[in-house]
Amino acid sequence: MRDQGLVQVRVAILFSGNGSNLENIIAQEHSIATALRPYYLAPHIILAISNNPNAYGITRCKNLGLECKVIDHRDFVSRALFEQNLAQALESYKIDLVVLAGFMRILGEEFVEKFRVINIHPSFLPLYKGAHAIADSFNGAENFGGVSVHWVNEELDSGAIIMQEKLPKIAGESLQDFESRIHALEHKLYPKAVIEAIIKVFGERVESNEQER
Repeated sequence: MRDQGLVQVRVAILFSGNGSNLENIIAQEHSIATALRPYYLAPHIILAISNNPNAYGITRCKNLGLECKVIDHRDFVSRALFEQNLAQALESYKIDLVVLAGFMRILGEEFVEKFRVINIHPSFLPLYKGAHAIADSFNGAENFGGVSVHWVNEELDSGAIIMQEKLPKIAGESLQDFESRIHALEHKLYPKAVIEAIIKVFGERVESNEQER
């Protein structure tokens, strides 16, 4: 849909916990929109969804004025039923792009085929997939950690890379300090990767529509 010559891109953010990446993306929404304007794209963060009713990110959403829905996965007898309800919520808001920001649920093949989904992971993929990536990376033999943003497919932390960056290790550094630097890199990288993802998918769509005119 065009509004004043811009194609609207409706974004939802999914999270399970603290919500710091969520808040960081919302804080940079104007910068993201400015970067995308030359591509005739206008992103709008429409909705947040949490699968955890106790997530602090819900409070962040309230403070930021962003609508937040809770869809507790424990209320459903199967992952498939949970994902069906999640999909219905996203479809009802006509969401174009799903951004995972600490969403601690593996999404099934049917879901990721239906939606365009991106995720941030706190390691330099393909190294150290899974939930303990920061500690595994910290204890690994490499002289670097890193952060990766990737498209989500049915295999854990294995979709095509959108953007990633290495983080040099510091001799004698504690795991806590390493983790803090990883999170700072996430906050730097994720908004840039959101821009790249939107250009890749929706920029090509705009270009195709223009060529057909």
